[in-house]
Amino acid sequence: YKTDINLAFQSIINMNRNINFGWLIRSFHANGASMFFIMMYMHISRGIYLNSFNFKMTWLIGVTLLLLTMMTAFVGYVLPWGQMSFWGATVITNLLSAIPYLGNSIVIWIWGGFSISNATLTRFFSIHFILPFIILMFIFLHLMFLHLTGSNNPLGINSNFDKISFSPYFIIKDLIGLIMFMWMFLMLTLMFPFLLNDHNNFIMANSMITPNHIQP
Repeated sequence: YKTDINLAFQSIINMNRNINFGWLIRSFHANGASMFFIMMYMHISRGIYLNSFNFKMTWLIGVTLLLLTMMTAFVGYVLPWGQMSFWGATVITNLLSAIPYLGNSIVIWIWGGFSISNATLTRFFSIHFILPFIILMFIFLHLMFLHLTGSNNPLGINSNFDKISFSPYFIIKDLIGLIMFMWMFLMLTLMFPFLLNDHNNFIMANSMITPNHIQP
């Protein structure tokens, strides 16, 4: 990948066409992010339904994880340098200009100049690489607090009084869930790899042409 506004789009095409299984790795990476969010929102929905927000530290770390994941996905979405990459970056980063007094300075600092440029791509690429390690650290914290407080269940009872062994019951249950997930993931990546993509992102970024559904 090239962190250059003139080469980034072509470098993605080169990865897809000329590198062995490059198209497959990119499909896994892009659609894997979408599946990650689907699983995360299912997990959050379960937590809301079971009142898991009562475990305050576990919940707060979970919310932090969601925000960090969103940031990772956003900077990653900018990197291919298609139309939606460029205009998404333009719209989202310009939202920060609404911050009183400091807004415009923050936007210029993030861009590394007075417009989105090579410096922006370099920064976003670095952030996209570093943030997953920070997310991993927060996942360990999330699990640590979960083990300290325990988790809720649909019956709302203390599960300490009625336990079953992890093996084989929960192993079988988890394997069924894993098989279902892998089936959906492989169907998405191999049969419908562009289902969740925006067609405008197959067009190289052009600051003079705004996609129809991008609003000021």
